[in-house]
Amino acid sequence: MLTTIIVVLTSVSSYLAFNNNSLKDKLVFYPYAIKRLGDYYRFISSGLIHADWMHLIFNMYVLYMFGNIVEQYYRVLFGEWANLLFFLLYVGGIVMAEMYSYFKHQDNSYYRSLGASGAVSGVIMCYILFEPWHELYFIFFPFMPIPAIVLGVLYMIYSYWAASNSNDNIGHNAHFWGGIFGIVYTLVIKPEIALTFFNKLTNPPF
Repeated sequence: MLTTIIVVLTSVSSYLAFNNNSLKDKLVFYPYAIKRLGDYYRFISSGLIHADWMHLIFNMYVLYMFGNIVEQYYRVLFGEWANLLFFLLYVGGIVMAEMYSYFKHQDNSYYRSLGASGAVSGVIMCYILFEPWHELYFIFFPFMPIPAIVLGVLYMIYSYWAASNSNDNIGHNAHFWGGIFGIVYTLVIKPEIALTFFNKLTNPPF
């Protein structure tokens, strides 16, 4: 349910920003303004807007698919605290995914970024902790199922590499650090998940 609310809220705010550059400028992640004006809200507001329809649809589709499953696990593990803890996973993913870029670009008046990719990465990596061997279908290999753990490891390696070697205007740093946050956060609030993950990892269902 919370995942659906986030998807709807993000879709509406992104749509409004598509048609209002002034609104986008106020919400976008802008380290230069954060440092000088104290616009700390941008750490979160930037996750509510996207660059274009493709950016928005892809992020929200992935979030909807994985977020609902992670929510179910959280309900089983945390009961009445599930919604709050899932909310902190998502919002924390937005914030932590931007920390590296904040310190790197705080004196760069041209740098801006937006999107919920870091938070979505955190949710995906959290999902992999719960279902490491579940078969997923990668967009570039739609007919070949890939175990979640394999796809997750490759995704993190690529994100780390691309952050320093790619000029495609994609926030690979946010993807990497958002993913790291999703893993660390979940293990901190429930350390026993590490043992469950290890047991599943060493006992593949095939």
